[in-house]
Amino acid sequence: MKKKLTGLLAILLAASMALGGCSSNTETQSTEPSSGEEPTEQAESTEEPEDAESAESTEGKHEITDLVIPKTATRELQTFNILYSQLAADFENLCNLTEPLLEVDTYGALAPAIAEDWGTEDGGLTWTFNLREGVKWVDMNANEKADCISRDFATSLEWVLNFHKNDSANTTMPLEMIEGANEYYEYTKTLSMEEAYALDASDGSKFMEMVGIELPDDYTIIYHCVAPKPYFDSVATYACLYPISQGLIDELGVDGVKAMNNETMWYNGCYTMTSYVQGNEKVFTKNPAYWDQDCFLFDTVTIRMVESTDIAFQLYQTGEVDYTDLSESNLVTISGNENNDYYDYLVERPADKYSYQIHFNYNKLLEDGTPDTNWNTAIANEAFRKTLYHGWDISEYYTRINAVTPMVCENNFYTMKGLVYTSDGTDYVELVREEMGLPKENGETLLRLDAELAEQYKQQAIEELTALGVTFPVEMDLYITANNQTVMDHARVLQQVYSDCFGDDYIKLNIKSYVSNLISEVLTPKLHSFYEDSWVPDYGDPKTFLDQEVMGSDSAFYANILTNINSVEESEATKDLLETYRTFTDMVDQASQIYDDNDKRLQAFAEAEAYMIENALVIPSYYPVSLCLTKIDPYSTVNAIFAWQNGKMKNWETNADGYTTEEIEAIKAEYEAAQ
Repeated sequence: MKKKLTGLLAILLAASMALGGCSSNTETQSTEPSSGEEPTEQAESTEEPEDAESAESTEGKHEITDLVIPKTATRELQTFNILYSQLAADFENLCNLTEPLLEVDTYGALAPAIAEDWGTEDGGLTWTFNLREGVKWVDMNANEKADCISRDFATSLEWVLNFHKNDSANTTMPLEMIEGANEYYEYTKTLSMEEAYALDASDGSKFMEMVGIELPDDYTIIYHCVAPKPYFDSVATYACLYPISQGLIDELGVDGVKAMNNETMWYNGCYTMTSYVQGNEKVFTKNPAYWDQDCFLFDTVTIRMVESTDIAFQLYQTGEVDYTDLSESNLVTISGNENNDYYDYLVERPADKYSYQIHFNYNKLLEDGTPDTNWNTAIANEAFRKTLYHGWDISEYYTRINAVTPMVCENNFYTMKGLVYTSDGTDYVELVREEMGLPKENGETLLRLDAELAEQYKQQAIEELTALGVTFPVEMDLYITANNQTVMDHARVLQQVYSDCFGDDYIKLNIKSYVSNLISEVLTPKLHSFYEDSWVPDYGDPKTFLDQEVMGSDSAFYANILTNINSVEESEATKDLLETYRTFTDMVDQASQIYDDNDKRLQAFAEAEAYMIENALVIPSYYPVSLCLTKIDPYSTVNAIFAWQNGKMKNWETNADGYTTEEIEAIKAEYEAAQ
């Protein structure tokens, strides 16, 4: 039921895990499946640099061979097992250490990885992946451990579908897509932990008997889907289909694999992690056994954990790191002074591939474990939620992301832009816009803002909720990471925004803190009133977004861990909320059953999404489009619309002197012309 968390009020810089995600932490292309018969070729390498620090190749590319990147401390690894992880902060590291069937290129197209070619001959009901030979599993020091073969993908899928091994992590797609997956998952639930741990994916095993996967030989995998899935090859980029060797499981044991680290795991990716100091530094070293010997890889990449973007900026100024995001204050200082050393070096990053939303907790508990009845009753009320939807002006926060062109951050949808298109090339979110009757963004004001309508809903909510015993102001709790003054300053600004928008008589925002672990200290005990997160799509279909909000599914991450809608008891106060959620769930289920007409399928999903937003079950908040200083060409990096491969440090082009605004604008124009 867990999924990748990409950030808690990422605009507040609090507990951001996105990437990210996954969260949160990503950039936009059509997800029309690539042909398995004609896979995209990998980029050719340039000559090897002459100097280990910053030598130039003959073409002036890949000037940096030992890269140093800062990451805020909140983006620390939680696990080294990519099959278990659902955090963007994990994915951005682990995608460099473990290789999937397919990868994504700089234009967002599927490209071969371990699978040399792939395809379907029956409209997506059956998918065949042909693997390259010679892919090696190695240890941290690049000592060979085993060949990576088709059996490793069956072993990993067994792990994902084994309730006791994987605790429901990353099950959403295989349970919904692969024949027998749900049946095997339910079967493992009936077993003891000892019995479940003993299961594997060997020939004649219960797994191979029940699940729709075939291994004709060591280098061929055939997946059988429950229904035509024309986007299934995009799933091949995601964690649930990454490989794991039975040899590693035999070596470490199941519990050892769950707890493995950089010294005990096996690698088949671009890099091995040769040094790891939690909360401080991690060092990636080029894997000499990596299958793609023609690609460019850095000799080393050092990730330095820093307290804030201000610290990262200081390190950039001294040449200690090769990239930095910019805080609002630093951005304002630089952009407001033509004589600033960095004025001509401000780079607007390509739009990240995810959209942020506000998720309400409908079953909030107080710190003593008792229900927060006042909040729970209030947020179950439609008029109360619509007051927030139409009255909360967060445009000021856009300047904290992008002080130069802040309104490019406006988001009016749950699903991200560019995920998928209709047969005539219409972006899916435009269907949602049409359903909602929204005009195009004007670059000046938030489209959903309507002060008069918000006031009407406010008065309606006060009347209805007072009758149910709710007292005003309604208190809502925002949890931020402790001992971070920057985060606290932003939280206080948000506090003032709520006061200005709704009045102190209506809502009171309380700022609270947690020490180290967001999940265990806040989300699991259900202390949060709301949570701002982004969703990194796992594959090219709206279902990857909307499935996270439906009722009654173990795999619906947001429904289970953020909104807690499945544990809301029906009462006079909650009956309308629950009925609204049931209607939304039915709409998603119905859309999911449309296989033969993709345009009709997308339209049905658009109606479901519009219904969810118009009833303010969630509130779209922003797209992260920020400015940075960089020695990395952002248009040379992976452009994954789905999954989380954007952190894969492969074929990155660099300039040790830093890119100017003009240079990146020219690169952007060339990139867009080539699409």
